[in-house]
Amino acid sequence: MKTDVQLPAATDLKKPRPKKAPELPILERRNWLIHLHYIRKDYETCKAIIKEQLHETQGMCEYAVYVQALIMRLEGKIQQSLELFQSCAILNPKSSDNLKQVARSLFLLGKHKAAIEVYNEAARLNQKDWEISHNLGVCYIYTKDFRSAEEQLNLALQLNKHDLTYMMLGKIHLLQGDTEKAIDVYKSAVEYVSIHNLTFKHTCFILYTMLLGKYQKAFEHLGNALTYDPNNFKAILAAGSMMQTHGDYDVAMNKYRVAAYSVPESPPLWNNIGMCFFGKKKYVAAISCLKRANYLSPFDWKILYNLGLVHLTMQQYASAFHFLSAAINLRPRMSELYMLLAVALTNLDDADNARRSYEQAVQLDESNLLVNLNFAVFLYNQGDKKAALLQFQEMERKVNTQVDSNINTEFDPELVEMAQKLGAALQAGENLYWSKPGKDSKSSQRSSSSKPSSSQQPLGTNQALGQAMSSAAGYSKSISVHPNAPSIPPEPAADVSSAPSPPTVDPGEPEDEDEVEETAEPAKLKEKKSKPKAVAE
Repeated sequence: MKTDVQLPAATDLKKPRPKKAPELPILERRNWLIHLHYIRKDYETCKAIIKEQLHETQGMCEYAVYVQALIMRLEGKIQQSLELFQSCAILNPKSSDNLKQVARSLFLLGKHKAAIEVYNEAARLNQKDWEISHNLGVCYIYTKDFRSAEEQLNLALQLNKHDLTYMMLGKIHLLQGDTEKAIDVYKSAVEYVSIHNLTFKHTCFILYTMLLGKYQKAFEHLGNALTYDPNNFKAILAAGSMMQTHGDYDVAMNKYRVAAYSVPESPPLWNNIGMCFFGKKKYVAAISCLKRANYLSPFDWKILYNLGLVHLTMQQYASAFHFLSAAINLRPRMSELYMLLAVALTNLDDADNARRSYEQAVQLDESNLLVNLNFAVFLYNQGDKKAALLQFQEMERKVNTQVDSNINTEFDPELVEMAQKLGAALQAGENLYWSKPGKDSKSSQRSSSSKPSSSQQPLGTNQALGQAMSSAAGYSKSISVHPNAPSIPPEPAADVSSAPSPPTVDPGEPEDEDEVEETAEPAKLKEKKSKPKAVAE
């Protein structure tokens, strides 16, 4: 018996609709797009989207304002970026990142004390951020508070052993004249910094071996650094600088030619090239290169210093006066600049101002023999033998001090010869180190050219420099002292003319501004009959 079983009617199973993506709050809706265009460096599109976003949110979108401030800073509009970052800090007062950017903008505007206050406020919000401590240390360097700077940099190293922090800490010790502590810092940096940062390791080796006076060892580390990174601009510049120091101008020029491909607008590079031409006695080419360096970095006193020297060499005394005066405005405590300015003024027949410049140089100087020697020559030429004798005796005191403390027992032969001739003219100098029995001066082996004189035989002149460097040039009756072209010691590890930077990856963050203060001083002027040597920055 069959029974019909009635099955329930099949029902169509409806697929569930996918849930709609949640709507983002209007304030943050385009943040992803702003970020995308920013990291692609498509700043024009990014600014257009930011403008639209801020219009919709009535200026309340923190991220849009933040990125707009970063773009403003990249465009060089530091004041506008500061105002925008301050707006971000108002929108989100608990963000340490906003305060860090406010402080960074203040730092770029040169308001270091205000930047320190903002960084301290940011440190209260985030005590584990090594960048804040590092940047605080950099700001303290600018305010000359080296003790606080050292404390902050050591704190940054406790949080993160970063290579930039080691470099800044080493520079603080160099600025304070504590070479031993600087060497210890660089040794520690080599031990702790990652093995992958080989260029930095070799940079530290180079620095502390040069501080120890082991230049050959430093040159070996330079070669190792270039092996790992053949295109490293800083290492190439340092290698060329060391070659230039030893008079290998052609080899140094080959190095600089390689560096020019990667950094064609580097002021230190063009300065060094110019001084190579100067060493080769190609003065017009030297001036061209130095003026290019001066165009790229108009406030670099080293470049102005070298321009003054080259113009003195070419007997263009008015131009030399112009550049030396500009250098003095930037380095008012440097005695050699006043001495060279006096040389230019002497040749411009301005004896009164030349004497004032020499007096200022003597007041600032503590150890340079040539300041007193040149001043004595100038006074002798002016007929003031009593004052000339006082300056000569001061030079004697400096010589004996250097010999007694073993600072220097080898003096330039022409300096010795000139001092002996001046001493004979003044009937002094019997107590000088090189005048004592048993001290064989090489000056007797060197002949010197002389100018005609009606009253007395003038002392030797440097034909390489002509009358440019002589404080007595133009006076036929006078003794002429011609110092050799002074040089600027190599700074092998850095681009030399920039200020220290807070380390960060933001495009608006500080660059490596190496030189908070110039850590190197120009080498002492020397009187040489041979070709002048001008060492690179």
